[in-house]
Amino acid sequence: MKTDFLVLGSGIAGLSFALEAADRGRVVVATKREAAESNTRYAQGGIAGAMGKDDSFELHKGDTLAAGAGLCHEDVVDVCVRAAPERIQWLVAQGVSFSKVPSDDAVEYDFGREGGHSRRRVLHVADLTGREIEQVLLARVQAHPNVTLLEDHLGLDLIVRDVAERRRVDGAFLMNRVDGRVFPVTAGATILASGGAGKVYLYTSNPDVATGDGVAMAYRAGARVANMEFFQFHPTCLYHPKAKSFLLSEALRGEGGILRRLDGTRFMEGYHPQLELAPRDIVARAIDHEMKTTGDDHVLLDMTHLAADFLETRFPHLLGTCLGFGIDMRREPVPVVPAAHYMCGGVWADTDGRTSLPGLYAIGEVACTGLHGANRLASNSLLEALVFAHRAVVELVGHLDAFDPPDDVSPPAWMRAGAPSPREESVMVSQDWDEVRRLMWNYVGIVRSNRRLHGARRRLDLLGREVREYLLSTPLTPDIVELRNLSLVAQLIVESALARQETRGLHFNVDYPHLDDRRFQSDTILWAGERPTVVF
Repeated sequence: MKTDFLVLGSGIAGLSFALEAADRGRVVVATKREAAESNTRYAQGGIAGAMGKDDSFELHKGDTLAAGAGLCHEDVVDVCVRAAPERIQWLVAQGVSFSKVPSDDAVEYDFGREGGHSRRRVLHVADLTGREIEQVLLARVQAHPNVTLLEDHLGLDLIVRDVAERRRVDGAFLMNRVDGRVFPVTAGATILASGGAGKVYLYTSNPDVATGDGVAMAYRAGARVANMEFFQFHPTCLYHPKAKSFLLSEALRGEGGILRRLDGTRFMEGYHPQLELAPRDIVARAIDHEMKTTGDDHVLLDMTHLAADFLETRFPHLLGTCLGFGIDMRREPVPVVPAAHYMCGGVWADTDGRTSLPGLYAIGEVACTGLHGANRLASNSLLEALVFAHRAVVELVGHLDAFDPPDDVSPPAWMRAGAPSPREESVMVSQDWDEVRRLMWNYVGIVRSNRRLHGARRRLDLLGREVREYLLSTPLTPDIVELRNLSLVAQLIVESALARQETRGLHFNVDYPHLDDRRFQSDTILWAGERPTVVF
Protein backbone atom coordinates (compact mmCIF):
# COMPACT_ATOMS: atom_id res chain seq x y z
CA MET A 1 0.00 0.00 0.00
CA LYS A 2 1.06 3.58 -0.60
CA THR A 3 -0.55 6.64 0.97
CA ASP A 4 0.03 10.27 1.89
CA PHE A 5 -0.38 9.75 5.65
CA LEU A 6 0.07 6.53 7.62
CA VAL A 7 -1.34 6.82 11.14
CA LEU A 8 -0.49 4.12 13.68
CA GLY A 9 -3.15 4.23 16.39
CA SER A 10 -6.84 5.02 16.71
CA GLY A 11 -7.20 7.03 19.92
CA ILE A 12 -8.00 10.73 20.08
CA ALA A 13 -4.59 11.71 18.63
CA GLY A 14 -4.73 9.38 15.64
CA LEU A 15 -8.40 9.90 14.83
CA SER A 16 -8.35 13.69 15.12
CA PHE A 17 -5.23 13.82 12.92
CA ALA A 18 -6.79 11.47 10.37
CA LEU A 19 -10.03 13.42 10.23
CA GLU A 20 -8.29 16.73 9.53
CA ALA A 21 -5.63 15.27 7.23
CA ALA A 22 -8.21 13.40 5.14
CA ASP A 23 -9.39 16.71 3.69
CA ARG A 24 -5.87 17.18 2.30
CA GLY A 25 -4.75 13.71 1.21
CA ARG A 26 -5.13 9.94 1.50
CA VAL A 27 -4.93 8.48 5.01
CA VAL A 28 -4.37 4.93 6.20
CA VAL A 29 -5.14 4.34 9.89
CA ALA A 30 -3.73 1.08 11.26
CA THR A 31 -4.88 -0.13 14.67
CA LYS A 32 -3.75 -3.34 16.37
CA ARG A 33 -7.17 -4.47 17.59
CA GLU A 34 -10.66 -3.13 16.88
CA ALA A 35 -10.54 0.59 16.18
CA ALA A 36 -12.36 1.65 19.35
CA GLU A 37 -9.86 -0.08 21.67
CA SER A 38 -7.46 2.61 22.90
CA ASN A 39 -6.48 4.44 26.07
CA THR A 40 -8.81 7.25 24.99
CA ARG A 41 -11.80 4.96 25.32
CA TYR A 42 -11.10 4.51 29.04
CA ALA A 43 -10.44 8.16 29.92
CA GLN A 44 -13.11 8.95 32.48
CA GLY A 45 -12.19 12.39 33.82
CA GLY A 46 -12.23 14.77 30.86
CA ILE A 47 -10.26 17.42 29.04
CA ALA A 48 -8.79 20.50 30.70
CA GLY A 49 -9.35 23.98 29.30
CA ALA A 50 -9.34 27.45 30.84
CA MET A 51 -12.86 28.41 29.75
CA GLY A 52 -14.57 29.28 33.04
CA LYS A 53 -15.31 32.84 34.18
CA ASP A 54 -12.86 32.60 37.10
CA ASP A 55 -10.12 30.91 35.08
CA SER A 56 -7.31 32.05 32.78
CA PHE A 57 -4.56 30.68 30.55
CA GLU A 58 -1.99 31.81 33.10
CA LEU A 59 -3.66 29.84 35.89
CA HIS A 60 -3.86 26.70 33.77
CA LYS A 61 -0.26 27.19 32.74
CA GLY A 62 0.85 27.71 36.33
CA ASP A 63 -0.87 24.52 37.50
CA THR A 64 0.76 22.55 34.68
CA LEU A 65 4.21 23.92 35.50
CA ALA A 66 3.78 23.19 39.20
CA ALA A 67 2.78 19.58 38.54
CA GLY A 68 5.72 19.12 36.14
CA ALA A 69 8.30 19.70 38.91
CA GLY A 70 10.59 22.01 36.95
CA LEU A 71 10.84 19.98 33.73
CA CYS A 72 7.93 21.35 31.68
CA HIS A 73 8.93 23.38 28.63
CA GLU A 74 7.19 26.67 29.38
CA ASP A 75 6.76 27.62 25.72
CA VAL A 76 5.10 24.27 24.97
CA VAL A 77 2.77 24.64 27.95
CA ASP A 78 1.81 28.11 26.75
CA VAL A 79 1.01 26.85 23.24
CA CYS A 80 -1.13 24.03 24.58
CA VAL A 81 -3.23 25.86 27.16
CA ARG A 82 -3.94 28.78 24.79
CA ALA A 83 -5.13 26.39 22.07
CA ALA A 84 -7.51 24.57 24.42
CA PRO A 85 -10.75 26.52 23.84
CA GLU A 86 -10.46 26.34 20.05
CA ARG A 87 -9.71 22.61 19.99
CA ILE A 88 -12.48 21.86 22.47
CA GLN A 89 -14.92 23.76 20.28
CA TRP A 90 -13.69 21.68 17.35
CA LEU A 91 -14.64 18.56 19.30
CA VAL A 92 -18.08 20.04 19.98
CA ALA A 93 -18.47 20.73 16.24
CA GLN A 94 -17.71 17.05 15.54
CA GLY A 95 -20.60 16.10 17.84
CA VAL A 96 -19.13 15.65 21.34
CA SER A 97 -21.75 16.72 23.90
CA PHE A 98 -20.01 17.84 27.08
CA SER A 99 -22.04 17.87 30.28
CA LYS A 100 -23.71 21.19 31.08
CA VAL A 101 -25.44 22.83 34.03
CA PRO A 102 -28.03 25.62 34.12
CA SER A 103 -26.81 29.05 35.23
CA ASP A 104 -28.45 32.43 35.83
CA ASP A 105 -28.71 33.45 32.20
CA ALA A 106 -27.68 30.41 30.13
CA VAL A 107 -26.64 26.77 30.18
CA GLU A 108 -22.90 26.45 30.83
CA TYR A 109 -20.40 23.65 30.82
CA ASP A 110 -20.19 21.62 34.01
CA PHE A 111 -16.52 22.09 34.81
CA GLY A 112 -15.02 19.45 37.06
CA ARG A 113 -11.96 19.76 39.25
CA GLU A 114 -9.11 17.28 39.64
CA GLY A 115 -5.82 17.04 41.51
CA GLY A 116 -3.35 19.84 40.91
CA HIS A 117 -5.92 22.22 39.40
CA SER A 118 -6.57 25.54 41.14
CA ARG A 119 -9.88 25.99 39.30
CA ARG A 120 -12.74 23.87 38.02
CA ARG A 121 -11.76 23.55 34.34
CA VAL A 122 -12.25 19.90 33.31
CA LEU A 123 -14.93 19.42 30.67
CA HIS A 124 -16.49 15.98 30.79
CA VAL A 125 -19.29 13.80 29.48
CA ALA A 126 -20.59 12.48 32.80
CA ASP A 127 -17.83 9.99 33.73
CA LEU A 128 -17.37 8.50 30.25
CA THR A 129 -15.63 11.34 28.44
CA GLY A 130 -13.13 9.23 26.55
CA ARG A 131 -15.72 6.77 25.30
CA GLU A 132 -17.88 9.60 23.94
CA ILE A 133 -14.93 11.25 22.16
CA GLU A 134 -13.76 7.92 20.72
CA GLN A 135 -17.22 7.05 19.38
CA VAL A 136 -17.79 10.45 17.79
CA LEU A 137 -14.39 10.71 16.09
CA LEU A 138 -14.38 7.08 14.96
CA ALA A 139 -17.77 7.46 13.30
CA ARG A 140 -16.51 10.54 11.46
CA VAL A 141 -13.33 8.81 10.31
CA GLN A 142 -15.17 5.69 9.15
CA ALA A 143 -17.48 7.84 7.03
CA HIS A 144 -14.68 9.79 5.33
CA PRO A 145 -13.94 8.58 1.77
CA ASN A 146 -10.22 9.44 2.01
CA VAL A 147 -9.55 7.20 5.05
CA THR A 148 -8.70 3.49 4.92
CA LEU A 149 -9.07 1.91 8.36
CA LEU A 150 -7.08 -1.28 8.96
CA GLU A 151 -8.24 -3.03 12.13
CA ASP A 152 -6.24 -5.93 13.62
CA HIS A 153 -3.03 -4.66 12.04
CA LEU A 154 0.05 -4.43 14.24
CA GLY A 155 3.07 -2.26 13.43
CA LEU A 156 6.32 -4.28 13.37
CA ASP A 157 9.01 -1.77 12.41
CA LEU A 158 9.35 1.53 10.61
CA ILE A 159 10.60 1.60 7.03
CA VAL A 160 13.79 3.64 6.95
CA ARG A 161 16.31 4.64 4.28
CA ASP A 162 19.30 6.94 4.13
CA VAL A 163 18.74 10.14 2.13
CA ALA A 164 21.61 12.63 1.76
CA GLU A 165 23.44 11.01 4.69
CA ARG A 166 20.39 11.26 6.94
CA ARG A 167 17.92 8.58 7.91
CA ARG A 168 14.32 9.09 6.80
CA VAL A 169 11.10 7.21 7.65
CA ASP A 170 8.94 6.11 4.69
CA GLY A 171 6.17 4.14 6.38
CA ALA A 172 5.95 0.90 8.35
CA PHE A 173 5.71 -2.87 8.05
CA LEU A 174 2.33 -4.12 9.30
CA MET A 175 1.19 -7.55 10.42
CA ASN A 176 -2.37 -8.76 9.96
CA ARG A 177 -3.18 -10.31 13.33
CA VAL A 178 -5.78 -12.62 11.80
CA ASP A 179 -3.77 -14.39 9.10
CA GLY A 180 -0.17 -13.38 9.99
CA ARG A 181 0.46 -11.68 6.65
CA VAL A 182 3.18 -8.98 6.74
CA PHE A 183 3.29 -6.15 4.21
CA PRO A 184 4.70 -2.61 3.87
CA VAL A 185 2.71 0.60 3.82
CA THR A 186 4.81 3.44 2.41
CA ALA A 187 3.78 6.99 3.19
CA GLY A 188 4.78 10.59 2.71
CA ALA A 189 4.44 11.03 6.46
CA THR A 190 4.24 8.40 9.19
CA ILE A 191 2.40 9.45 12.35
CA LEU A 192 2.89 7.55 15.59
CA ALA A 193 -0.30 7.85 17.65
CA SER A 194 0.02 4.47 19.31
CA GLY A 195 -0.54 5.54 22.91
CA GLY A 196 1.36 4.47 25.99
CA ALA A 197 2.96 1.44 27.60
CA GLY A 198 1.05 0.72 30.80
CA LYS A 199 1.23 -3.05 30.21
CA VAL A 200 4.95 -2.89 31.00
CA TYR A 201 3.77 -2.97 34.64
CA LEU A 202 1.90 -5.79 36.37
CA TYR A 203 -0.91 -3.55 37.61
CA THR A 204 -2.19 -0.88 35.24
CA SER A 205 -5.28 1.10 34.31
CA ASN A 206 -4.41 0.63 30.62
CA PRO A 207 -6.04 -1.82 28.18
CA ASP A 208 -4.07 -4.73 26.73
CA VAL A 209 -3.09 -2.75 23.61
CA ALA A 210 -0.78 -0.41 25.58
CA THR A 211 2.51 -2.24 24.99
CA GLY A 212 4.73 0.69 23.96
CA ASP A 213 4.90 -0.26 20.28
CA GLY A 214 5.39 3.29 18.99
CA VAL A 215 8.28 4.13 21.31
CA ALA A 216 9.98 0.80 20.57
CA MET A 217 9.66 1.15 16.78
CA ALA A 218 10.89 4.75 16.85
CA TYR A 219 13.87 3.90 19.05
CA ARG A 220 14.91 0.97 16.85
CA ALA A 221 14.74 3.27 13.82
CA GLY A 222 17.11 5.74 15.49
CA ALA A 223 14.67 8.38 16.78
CA ARG A 224 15.34 10.08 20.07
CA VAL A 225 13.17 9.26 23.06
CA ALA A 226 12.92 11.36 26.20
CA ASN A 227 12.03 11.23 29.91
CA MET A 228 11.09 7.56 30.03
CA GLU A 229 11.77 7.44 33.78
CA PHE A 230 8.61 9.45 34.43
CA PHE A 231 5.77 6.91 34.45
CA GLN A 232 2.65 8.12 36.20
CA PHE A 233 0.84 5.82 38.62
CA HIS A 234 -2.81 6.69 39.08
CA PRO A 235 -3.59 6.69 42.80
CA THR A 236 -6.99 5.02 42.65
CA CYS A 237 -7.75 1.83 40.75
CA LEU A 238 -10.45 -0.48 42.06
CA TYR A 239 -9.06 -3.21 44.31
CA HIS A 240 -11.15 -6.32 43.61
CA PRO A 241 -10.13 -9.83 42.50
CA LYS A 242 -12.46 -9.70 39.49
CA ALA A 243 -11.80 -6.09 38.45
CA LYS A 244 -9.19 -5.81 35.70
CA SER A 245 -7.68 -2.38 35.06
CA PHE A 246 -10.71 -0.43 36.31
CA LEU A 247 -9.81 3.18 37.05
CA LEU A 248 -11.67 5.28 39.60
CA SER A 249 -11.49 8.77 38.17
CA GLU A 250 -9.62 11.56 39.92
CA ALA A 251 -12.86 13.51 39.57
CA LEU A 252 -14.15 11.52 42.55
CA ARG A 253 -11.55 13.23 44.74
CA GLY A 254 -12.20 16.47 42.89
CA GLU A 255 -15.79 16.34 44.09
CA GLY A 256 -14.83 15.66 47.70
CA GLY A 257 -13.71 12.02 47.95
CA ILE A 258 -11.58 11.28 51.03
CA LEU A 259 -8.75 8.74 51.27
CA ARG A 260 -8.75 6.68 54.47
CA ARG A 261 -6.84 3.83 56.07
CA LEU A 262 -8.76 0.62 56.66
CA ASP A 263 -9.45 1.76 60.23
CA GLY A 264 -11.26 4.81 58.82
CA THR A 265 -8.68 7.52 59.62
CA ARG A 266 -7.88 10.12 56.99
CA PHE A 267 -4.17 10.26 56.08
CA MET A 268 -3.46 12.86 53.39
CA GLU A 269 -3.04 15.66 55.99
CA GLY A 270 0.44 14.32 56.65
CA TYR A 271 1.53 14.46 53.01
CA HIS A 272 0.37 17.64 51.28
CA PRO A 273 -1.63 20.83 52.05
CA GLN A 274 -3.95 20.10 49.10
CA LEU A 275 -4.86 16.78 50.72
CA GLU A 276 -6.61 14.47 48.22
CA LEU A 277 -6.23 17.10 45.48
CA ALA A 278 -2.43 17.03 45.56
CA PRO A 279 -0.69 16.11 42.29
CA ARG A 280 -0.90 12.46 41.34
CA ASP A 281 2.70 11.57 42.10
CA ILE A 282 2.30 12.74 45.69
CA VAL A 283 -1.04 10.96 46.25
CA ALA A 284 0.24 7.71 44.70
CA ARG A 285 3.37 7.74 46.87
CA ALA A 286 1.29 8.51 49.94
CA ILE A 287 -0.95 5.51 49.31
CA ASP A 288 2.07 3.31 48.59
CA HIS A 289 3.70 4.43 51.86
CA GLU A 290 0.51 3.81 53.85
CA MET A 291 0.16 0.30 52.43
CA LYS A 292 3.81 -0.55 53.19
CA THR A 293 3.60 0.94 56.70
CA THR A 294 0.34 -0.75 57.71
CA GLY A 295 0.78 -3.96 55.73
CA ASP A 296 -2.67 -3.49 54.20
CA ASP A 297 -3.36 -4.52 50.60
CA HIS A 298 -5.28 -1.34 49.81
CA VAL A 299 -6.72 1.90 51.18
CA LEU A 300 -10.23 3.30 50.99
CA LEU A 301 -11.81 6.07 48.91
CA ASP A 302 -14.79 7.41 50.84
CA MET A 303 -17.68 9.14 49.01
CA THR A 304 -20.40 8.31 51.53
CA HIS A 305 -20.62 11.88 52.85
CA LEU A 306 -21.83 13.10 49.43
CA ALA A 307 -25.49 13.04 48.39
CA ALA A 308 -26.57 9.80 46.75
CA ASP A 309 -28.43 11.58 43.95
CA PHE A 310 -25.30 13.62 43.14
CA LEU A 311 -23.19 10.46 42.79
CA GLU A 312 -25.89 8.87 40.63
CA THR A 313 -25.96 11.87 38.29
CA ARG A 314 -22.26 12.79 38.19
CA PHE A 315 -20.75 9.28 38.20
CA PRO A 316 -23.29 6.85 36.73
CA HIS A 317 -20.70 4.59 35.08
CA LEU A 318 -18.40 4.41 38.11
CA LEU A 319 -21.31 3.80 40.46
CA GLY A 320 -22.81 1.13 38.21
CA THR A 321 -19.51 -0.67 37.70
CA CYS A 322 -18.76 -0.74 41.42
CA LEU A 323 -22.28 -2.04 42.09
CA GLY A 324 -21.53 -4.84 39.64
CA PHE A 325 -18.68 -5.88 41.94
CA GLY A 326 -20.90 -5.65 45.02
CA ILE A 327 -19.62 -2.25 46.20
CA ASP A 328 -22.07 0.64 46.71
CA MET A 329 -20.04 3.86 46.93
CA ARG A 330 -23.14 5.68 48.19
CA ARG A 331 -23.03 3.62 51.40
CA GLU A 332 -19.50 2.25 51.79
CA PRO A 333 -15.94 3.30 50.96
CA VAL A 334 -14.35 1.80 47.85
CA PRO A 335 -11.10 -0.23 48.14
CA VAL A 336 -8.37 1.30 45.92
CA VAL A 337 -4.69 0.85 45.01
CA PRO A 338 -2.29 2.74 42.71
CA ALA A 339 -1.62 1.37 39.21
CA ALA A 340 0.55 2.35 36.23
CA HIS A 341 -1.41 4.85 34.21
CA TYR A 342 0.41 7.26 31.89
CA MET A 343 3.76 7.48 30.13
CA CYS A 344 4.96 11.07 30.52
CA GLY A 345 8.03 10.39 28.39
CA GLY A 346 8.05 9.05 24.86
CA VAL A 347 9.32 9.81 21.37
CA TRP A 348 10.84 13.28 21.39
CA ALA A 349 8.66 15.62 19.31
CA ASP A 350 8.30 19.37 18.85
CA THR A 351 5.04 21.33 18.98
CA ASP A 352 4.31 20.39 15.34
CA GLY A 353 4.76 16.67 16.02
CA ARG A 354 8.13 16.43 14.26
CA THR A 355 10.55 13.86 15.69
CA SER A 356 14.32 13.70 15.21
CA LEU A 357 13.80 11.61 12.04
CA PRO A 358 12.43 13.26 8.86
CA GLY A 359 9.13 11.76 7.79
CA LEU A 360 8.24 10.58 11.32
CA TYR A 361 5.77 12.41 13.56
CA ALA A 362 4.57 11.56 17.07
CA ILE A 363 1.41 12.82 18.76
CA GLY A 364 -0.50 11.96 21.93
CA GLU A 365 0.83 9.77 24.74
CA VAL A 366 3.52 8.19 22.55
CA ALA A 367 5.18 11.62 22.22
CA CYS A 368 7.28 13.62 24.66
CA THR A 369 6.63 17.26 23.81
CA GLY A 370 7.79 18.83 27.07
CA LEU A 371 4.23 19.58 28.19
CA HIS A 372 4.12 17.21 31.15
CA GLY A 373 7.64 17.47 32.52
CA ALA A 374 8.17 15.12 35.45
CA ASN A 375 4.46 14.61 36.16
CA ARG A 376 1.32 15.11 34.06
CA LEU A 377 -1.40 17.41 35.33
CA ALA A 378 -4.74 15.60 35.34
CA SER A 379 -6.82 15.88 32.13
CA ASN A 380 -4.04 17.50 30.12
CA SER A 381 -3.55 14.29 28.11
CA LEU A 382 -6.61 14.49 25.86
CA LEU A 383 -5.86 18.18 25.38
CA GLU A 384 -2.26 17.51 24.35
CA ALA A 385 -3.37 14.93 21.78
CA LEU A 386 -5.90 17.31 20.22
CA VAL A 387 -3.64 20.34 20.09
CA PHE A 388 -0.56 18.70 18.62
CA ALA A 389 -2.47 16.48 16.19
CA HIS A 390 -3.96 19.64 14.70
CA ARG A 391 -0.59 21.39 14.58
CA ALA A 392 0.98 18.37 12.87
CA VAL A 393 -1.65 18.48 10.12
CA VAL A 394 -1.07 22.19 9.58
CA GLU A 395 2.70 21.69 9.45
CA LEU A 396 2.51 18.77 7.01
CA VAL A 397 0.10 20.20 4.47
CA GLY A 398 2.66 22.40 2.76
CA HIS A 399 5.34 19.70 2.50
CA LEU A 400 3.68 16.55 1.22
CA ASP A 401 4.51 17.22 -2.44
CA ALA A 402 8.20 16.90 -1.62
CA PHE A 403 7.78 13.37 -0.23
CA ASP A 404 8.18 10.44 -2.62
CA PRO A 405 8.21 7.17 -0.69
CA PRO A 406 9.65 4.14 -2.51
CA ASP A 407 7.51 1.41 -4.08
CA ASP A 408 9.90 -1.56 -3.96
CA VAL A 409 10.02 -2.38 -0.24
CA SER A 410 10.05 -5.96 1.05
CA PRO A 411 9.86 -7.20 4.65
CA PRO A 412 13.09 -8.65 6.06
CA ALA A 413 13.30 -12.41 6.40
CA TRP A 414 12.53 -12.54 10.12
CA MET A 415 9.11 -10.93 9.56
CA ARG A 416 7.82 -13.72 7.35
CA ALA A 417 5.07 -15.81 8.86
CA GLY A 418 5.38 -19.58 9.09
CA ALA A 419 3.73 -22.53 10.76
CA PRO A 420 2.14 -22.00 14.17
CA SER A 421 4.59 -22.06 17.09
CA PRO A 422 4.83 -25.23 19.18
CA ARG A 423 2.96 -25.08 22.45
CA GLU A 424 6.14 -24.97 24.53
CA GLU A 425 7.32 -21.87 22.65
CA SER A 426 4.06 -20.08 23.50
CA VAL A 427 4.55 -20.95 27.15
CA MET A 428 8.04 -19.42 27.10
CA VAL A 429 6.76 -16.18 25.56
CA SER A 430 3.99 -16.00 28.15
CA GLN A 431 6.51 -16.57 30.96
CA ASP A 432 8.81 -13.80 29.72
CA TRP A 433 5.88 -11.41 29.27
CA ASP A 434 4.82 -12.02 32.88
CA GLU A 435 8.39 -11.69 34.15
CA VAL A 436 8.93 -8.30 32.52
CA ARG A 437 5.76 -6.92 34.10
CA ARG A 438 6.44 -8.31 37.60
CA LEU A 439 10.06 -7.17 37.46
CA MET A 440 9.04 -3.63 36.51
CA TRP A 441 6.37 -3.49 39.23
CA ASN A 442 8.69 -4.71 42.00
CA TYR A 443 11.96 -3.04 40.93
CA VAL A 444 11.01 0.05 38.90
CA GLY A 445 7.71 1.11 40.43
CA ILE A 446 6.51 4.06 42.50
CA VAL A 447 9.62 4.02 44.73
CA ARG A 448 13.01 2.94 43.34
CA SER A 449 16.56 2.25 44.52
CA ASN A 450 19.88 1.84 42.73
CA ARG A 451 20.10 -1.80 43.76
CA ARG A 452 16.70 -2.64 42.31
CA LEU A 453 17.37 -0.67 39.12
CA HIS A 454 20.68 -2.44 38.47
CA GLY A 455 18.99 -5.78 39.15
CA ALA A 456 16.26 -4.91 36.66
CA ARG A 457 18.87 -3.94 34.06
CA ARG A 458 20.66 -7.30 34.33
CA ARG A 459 17.48 -9.36 34.02
CA LEU A 460 16.10 -7.25 31.17
CA ASP A 461 19.34 -7.66 29.23
CA LEU A 462 18.91 -11.43 29.46
CA LEU A 463 15.24 -11.23 28.49
CA GLY A 464 16.17 -9.07 25.52
CA ARG A 465 18.52 -11.79 24.26
CA GLU A 466 15.78 -14.39 24.65
CA VAL A 467 13.38 -12.25 22.62
CA ARG A 468 15.95 -11.92 19.82
CA GLU A 469 16.24 -15.72 19.78
CA TYR A 470 12.46 -16.03 19.41
CA LEU A 471 12.52 -13.67 16.43
CA LEU A 472 15.20 -15.69 14.65
CA SER A 473 14.04 -19.20 15.52
CA THR A 474 10.23 -19.21 15.66
CA PRO A 475 7.43 -18.01 13.38
CA LEU A 476 6.36 -14.47 14.10
CA THR A 477 3.27 -14.01 16.30
CA PRO A 478 1.60 -10.89 17.75
CA ASP A 479 2.61 -12.02 21.26
CA ILE A 480 6.29 -12.15 20.31
CA VAL A 481 6.04 -8.74 18.63
CA GLU A 482 4.48 -7.17 21.71
CA LEU A 483 6.98 -8.86 24.04
CA ARG A 484 9.80 -7.47 21.89
CA ASN A 485 8.41 -3.96 22.28
CA LEU A 486 7.50 -4.32 25.95
CA SER A 487 10.95 -5.54 26.97
CA LEU A 488 12.67 -2.72 25.05
CA VAL A 489 10.46 -0.06 26.65
CA ALA A 490 11.24 -1.57 30.06
CA GLN A 491 14.98 -1.23 29.30
CA LEU A 492 14.52 2.40 28.27
CA ILE A 493 12.68 3.18 31.51
CA VAL A 494 15.43 1.54 33.58
CA GLU A 495 18.27 3.31 31.72
CA SER A 496 16.55 6.67 32.14
CA ALA A 497 15.92 6.03 35.83
CA LEU A 498 19.54 5.06 36.43
CA ALA A 499 20.74 8.22 34.72
CA ARG A 500 18.58 10.56 36.82
CA GLN A 501 20.41 10.59 40.15
CA GLU A 502 17.84 12.64 42.03
CA THR A 503 14.20 12.50 43.07
CA ARG A 504 11.84 14.55 40.90
CA GLY A 505 8.14 14.26 40.14
CA LEU A 506 7.24 10.68 39.30
CA HIS A 507 10.82 9.45 39.69
CA PHE A 508 11.52 8.73 43.38
CA ASN A 509 14.87 7.11 44.21
CA VAL A 510 15.59 6.40 47.89
CA ASP A 511 19.34 6.63 47.19
CA TYR A 512 18.94 10.19 45.85
CA PRO A 513 16.02 11.58 47.87
CA HIS A 514 16.54 15.25 46.96
CA LEU A 515 15.90 17.44 43.93
CA ASP A 516 19.06 18.49 42.09
CA ASP A 517 18.35 21.45 39.78
CA ARG A 518 22.04 22.08 39.29
CA ARG A 519 22.64 18.83 37.39
CA PHE A 520 19.26 17.44 36.37
CA GLN A 521 16.84 20.22 35.46
CA SER A 522 16.68 19.01 31.86
CA ASP A 523 15.30 16.16 29.79
CA THR A 524 16.75 12.66 29.66
CA ILE A 525 17.38 11.91 25.97
CA LEU A 526 18.19 8.42 24.69
CA TRP A 527 18.87 6.98 21.25
CA ALA A 528 19.98 3.60 19.96
CA GLY A 529 23.51 2.33 20.48
CA GLU A 530 25.26 -0.65 22.00
CA ARG A 531 23.66 0.52 25.23
CA PRO A 532 21.21 3.42 25.22
CA THR A 533 23.05 6.73 25.13
CA VAL A 534 21.85 9.23 27.73
CA VAL A 535 22.16 12.98 27.33
CA PHE A 536 20.76 15.63 29.68
